[in-house]
Amino acid sequence: MLEVHFNVVSFLFFSFLFFFIEEEIVIPKKKTWYVLAVLQALASTVNRDPTASDYRFQDDPYLTPKTSSEFKLFSLSQESGRNAAKYFISTYPKYFQKDYAQPHIPCLMPETLEAQIEEVSEAALIERIQMRKVKAAVDLYDQLQQAGTPVSLDVTNQLLDLICFYGDCDPEDVQDEPQTKKGRASKASDKLKAAWKENNNAERIFALLSEPNTHSYSALIRGMVKYGAYSKAFSTYTDLLNNQLKADVSTFNALITAAPEVKEKYNEKWELIVDLLKQMAEQKVKPNLLTLNAVLKALRRCGTVGKSQAFPVISEMRALSIDPSLASYNHLLSIFYKPGQTDILQEVMNEVSGKSFTPQDPDDACDPVWHLSLQCLDTKDIEQAYRVHELLGVGENWRLLGNDFQQNIYHARFFSLLCMMENIDVVLKWYRDLVPSVYYPSSNVMRDLLQALDTDNRLDLIPQIWKDLKQLGHGNRQTLVEELLTLMAREKQNQEETFAECALDIKKMYDTGDRGKVMMSWTAGSLSDLVSVLLAAQRRQDAWEILKLFKTHNRVPSEELLDKFLTCIKESGDVNQALELVQISAGFCLPGTPKLIQRVQQEFLLSDLHSDGNKVFYLRKQNVSSHFLMDSGLVLQDSFTISVVIF
Repeated sequence: MLEVHFNVVSFLFFSFLFFFIEEEIVIPKKKTWYVLAVLQALASTVNRDPTASDYRFQDDPYLTPKTSSEFKLFSLSQESGRNAAKYFISTYPKYFQKDYAQPHIPCLMPETLEAQIEEVSEAALIERIQMRKVKAAVDLYDQLQQAGTPVSLDVTNQLLDLICFYGDCDPEDVQDEPQTKKGRASKASDKLKAAWKENNNAERIFALLSEPNTHSYSALIRGMVKYGAYSKAFSTYTDLLNNQLKADVSTFNALITAAPEVKEKYNEKWELIVDLLKQMAEQKVKPNLLTLNAVLKALRRCGTVGKSQAFPVISEMRALSIDPSLASYNHLLSIFYKPGQTDILQEVMNEVSGKSFTPQDPDDACDPVWHLSLQCLDTKDIEQAYRVHELLGVGENWRLLGNDFQQNIYHARFFSLLCMMENIDVVLKWYRDLVPSVYYPSSNVMRDLLQALDTDNRLDLIPQIWKDLKQLGHGNRQTLVEELLTLMAREKQNQEETFAECALDIKKMYDTGDRGKVMMSWTAGSLSDLVSVLLAAQRRQDAWEILKLFKTHNRVPSEELLDKFLTCIKESGDVNQALELVQISAGFCLPGTPKLIQRVQQEFLLSDLHSDGNKVFYLRKQNVSSHFLMDSGLVLQDSFTISVVIF
C-alpha cells in the first residue's frame, strides 16, 4: 500500500509540474561525455600527498631531487631534454607522423615547418600566415602584387595581424623580454621591446589597400601601441574617423593603454581616457574586461587622479556586467596599496576568497597572484596569510602563482611567517606538509625554524632537523651549523646522548665537507660548543680529541670551557689528564692558568710521581728561568709568558 501511495503522489506531482511548465523538455537520446571525464572524476577524489615527490619527478624516482641545487639541475636537464626532442622532431618530421595517441593530442605531434604549396597563390600566402612565417609571407605578398594577382582584403588583414603582432620579424627573431635578476626590482630597461620602425612592411602594405576597413586600422593601431609608436597610433585613429569608420573594442583598448604615454599631466591623461570612453559610447562599442583592465592599468600612471577614479570605474563596469579579473585586482593594489595599509588588501581578499580563476587577460598571466601573496605576507598577519594559502588551493589557482623561482619565494615568506607567529606544533605540521614535496627551504628559512624550536623550548627535535639539513644540502652552511651547535650546547634537554651523536655527525661534515671538499673551517665557538655537548653526554674521550683541534686549527679555547672540562675530569679522577689540561691552558697563555693550577692542587691527589712535595713548576719569561714554590695563595703575574713543566 505504501508503494502504491508513493507512486500516486509522484504521478500527481509531476503532472502538476508539467502543467505549469510552458517550455518543451527535450530528453537527449545519448549523453556525450568528455573524453577525459573519467580521469577528471578520479583525480578529484585524491589530494596531494605531502610524503611524495613533486608530480614532475614521479616518472623517474631515482633522480628525484633532494636539494634546491638538484632541483635546479633537474629542471634545467628536463628543459634541455625537451629542446633536444623538439630539435629531432623539427629536423626529421617524417619519422614522427604516426599518431598513436587516443584521443589525439596536437601538442605532441610535430609542427609542419615546411610549406606544402610551392606556387605563387593566395592559398600559399594563407599557408605561410598560418605557419607564422612573417618574412616569407611578406615576400609572397609582394610577388602576388608584382604578378597583378589580387589578394582579398580578409587575407591582407590576416597578414597585417601577423606583421603587427611580431613587429615585422619572424617569431624566432623576436627577443624575449629579459628576466630580471634575483633580488632586485624590475627596471625600465628590462621592459624594452623591439621598436616600431618607420615605413615598415605593415605601413607599406596598409598604404597599398584601396579601401582599408576597421580590421585593417585595428591591426595597425594595436601594433603601433605594442611597439611604442603611441603618437602615430592616435594619428592613425584620426585617419580611421576621417574615413567614416568606427573602431572596434580592441582598438579602443589599445588607445586607452597608450593614453598615459602621450600626455604629461595626470588630469590630461585622465581626460584623454574619458574622451575615448565617450567615443566608445557614441560609436556604440560595448566595453569588455580588457577595457576595464586597460583603464585601471592607465590609472596606475595617473597619481592621485587614479586613486579618485579607480573605484568609480569598477562600479561602471560592473553595471555593464563586467566582473574584474586577477589583473584588475593587481592594478587596484598597485594604485592604492602602501606598506602598512591593510584595508585594500582585506577588501581584495574578501572579493577573491574561494574563487577559482582562469586567465582572461594577458596580464592575468603576469603573476598577479604572486604579487597579492607577497603583499599579504608583508603585513605579518597570519590570518591573512592563511587566506592567501587557502586561495591557492582552490581549483587550479596554484598554477597562477608564477614560475618555480616565484613559488619558492612565496613558500619561503609563508613559512618564515609561520615560524615567527605560530607555535612550534603548527610550524612542524606545515613543515612536514611542504618540505620537500613542494618546497626546498633555504638556509635562512631553516634558521628561522631553529629559532622557532628555541622559542618554544623544543630543542629535542634538533637531531631530526639536522638530518633534514643534510638531506636538503645545508650540512655545509657554516653559520647554520654553528647556530645548531650553540643551541645544543646552551641548554640541557635530557637529550645529551642524541645531541652527542648529532655533534659527532656534524664533526664529519667539517672533516670531509661536501663531496670530499672541506667547505667549513673550525672556529673557537664551534669547537667550544662541540666539546660542551660531548662533555654533557659524558663523552670525555671524544671531547678530548676535539680539544686537541684548538691547537691544530690555531684556535684558543675559553677559560670557561677548560673549567668545565676540569670538572668533568674530576668526576673520573684522572690526574694525568688534569695535568695535561693545565699544560694546554699554559700553552695558550690563558690568564686563567694559575686558577686552573690551584684547582688541580686542591681537587686532585698528587702523588710523588706528580710532585716532589713542594709542587714545583717552572716558568720561563724571555728565556730567563725562574723557580717558584706554588703555594695555594700565590698569584702569578699576567705579564709572564707561561710554559709549564710538571715533575
